Amino acid sequence: MTWKKFNGEVIHLPILEEVEKAIIRETENGYHLKVCVGTDSQVKGAFTDFATVIVLLREQHGGFMYIHQEKTSQKMSIKERMLIEVQKSIETAYAVCDLLDLYDVDLEVHADINTNPMFKSNKALNEAMGYILSMGFIFKAKPEAFASSTCADKMVH
Repeated sequence: MTWKKFNGEVIHLPILEEVEKAIIRETENGYHLKVCVGTDSQVKGAFTDFATVIVLLREQHGGFMYIHQEKTSQKMSIKERMLIEVQKSIETAYAVCDLLDLYDVDLEVHADINTNPMFKSNKALNEAMGYILSMGFIFKAKPEAFASSTCADKMVH
C-alpha cells in the first residue's frame, strides 16, 4: 500500500514506521497529538476514487496528514460506497491503534456521512456508526468528521 504526504512526496517506509517517527518527533517538540482517520470517495465516470487519510493533529498547532489513494471500476450503490469508505478507515485505524496506544495518542475514525436524513449518505449512518463503535473506536460523522469530509475530500476532488 503506497502512502504519500500532502505535497505528493511518496513515503518509502512502512506507514507504521513513518507514523511512529512523526509521533516521536512531534512529542519531543512538545505537542500533544490526536490522530483522526477518514476516507472519502468520488465517482469519476466509470471509476470511483477512494482516498484514506491519517491526520496527525497537534493540539492548537495545526496538523499534517498521510494519504493513500486507490481507484476501482466496481459499480456500487451510495450506501455500499459509504460502507466501503468506513471499511477502509477501520482497516487503517486498526493498523495504527496499537502504536497509538503505546504512545498514548487518542484516535478517532471519521465517516463522511451526513447526520441529516435529507442527504443520500445518511442511509449508511446507522451501519457505519455501529461498525466503527463495535471495533472500539471513537466515531465522528459530519459536520465533525473533518478527516473524511475535508482532508480526504480534497484528495478525491
